[in-house]
Amino acid sequence: MLLVRLLQAYATRKLVIRTYGDGLAKNKLQLAVDYINSHLDQDIKLTDIAELLGVSHYYFCRLFKQSIGTTPHQYLIQQRIERAKILLKNRKLSIAEVALECGFTDQSHLTKHFKRIVGLTPKAMRSQ
Repeated sequence: MLLVRLLQAYATRKLVIRTYGDGLAKNKLQLAVDYINSHLDQDIKLTDIAELLGVSHYYFCRLFKQSIGTTPHQYLIQQRIERAKILLKNRKLSIAEVALECGFTDQSHLTKHFKRIVGLTPKAMRSQ
């Protein structure tokens, strides 16, 4: 039940979109961000998002970075790490299960990105 509430709170959280120049139109940027956030547990292909927006892969990546200051891939990894932080609070899930729920291929993939972004391993964060 706690996990459901945490995921609902995370999923309904409004993202404040700050623009950093002449990037994507706000509605297209919101569509891209919503797509990423609702498919975090899946293998997201940037070409699929670009196609959804009706632009080329290269153009999408360039405009996305101009819009929010980070590449779509970096944004995707950051969002997966944020979801992992929430899921790690639920001790019923193993770290490997958390990794899969967040769209990482395995536990080591999660750990690599988690340590780079958070500064701790998922296990160390869970034990805090």
